[in-house]
Amino acid sequence: MIRLSGVSRTFDGRSGRVEALRGIDLDVAEGEFVAVLGRSGCGKSTLLRMIAGLLPVTGGEITVGGTPITKPRRDVAMLFQRPALLPWRSVLDNVLLPVEIFGWRRAEHRDRARQLLEMAGLGGFEKRLPHELSGGMQQRVSLCRSLIGSPRVMLMDEPFSALDALTREELSGELQRVHMETKATIVFVTHSIDEAVLLADRVVVLSPRPGRIREVVEVNVPRPRTLGRHEHLEDVARISAELHELLMERDAPGVPVGGR
Repeated sequence: MIRLSGVSRTFDGRSGRVEALRGIDLDVAEGEFVAVLGRSGCGKSTLLRMIAGLLPVTGGEITVGGTPITKPRRDVAMLFQRPALLPWRSVLDNVLLPVEIFGWRRAEHRDRARQLLEMAGLGGFEKRLPHELSGGMQQRVSLCRSLIGSPRVMLMDEPFSALDALTREELSGELQRVHMETKATIVFVTHSIDEAVLLADRVVVLSPRPGRIREVVEVNVPRPRTLGRHEHLEDVARISAELHELLMERDAPGVPVGGR
């Protein structure tokens, strides 16, 4: 579904050219949930924005469904750290915003919007304004908005990072359920090892700048997952320890990343 071939990205900084990402090769299968994990500044969000068509690649190529990404696409949805809801629009109207932007028929999507809100535990809140909702509820609305067009690909840039720990865990479980129901292809950027292990089929660990793929770790834990289920604790602990070790590694001079 998603293919990155030799993808690199540089940009102009105050003291010259900055290499954010170098030589990224990655295939994401249809329906797969891939988490991207790495230290701050390693290029995780830059990578996501390039897949979304919001930033051009400096080198290499990104394709979705075999078609090169050169600009944003209707079948690729992006969920950011902040909900970015329009404060004067109701919950239902915020969910329907992409319908208006892309010129779809509003009447044909109204029932789906209500179904998504019901699925997200927001039934009965359709007429509320964003300021009447908690942060977690606002992010649920944002998730429903990203799903309204039945996207083939969902890109998520630390969507729960601004929430408290309990709400974050709750929404991670909600997202896991949504993924199991919709079978969308998801690329999810996070700083949290627990979040990555809870949600992902595979975890891509990036090295510090310039970001390169240090390792891709399989998460072979049955779904649905919760961090507290006793039958999963041993597997979760093992994978979490491996990811922690990878994040703590420093690059040795002259040793290619990924070479062990």
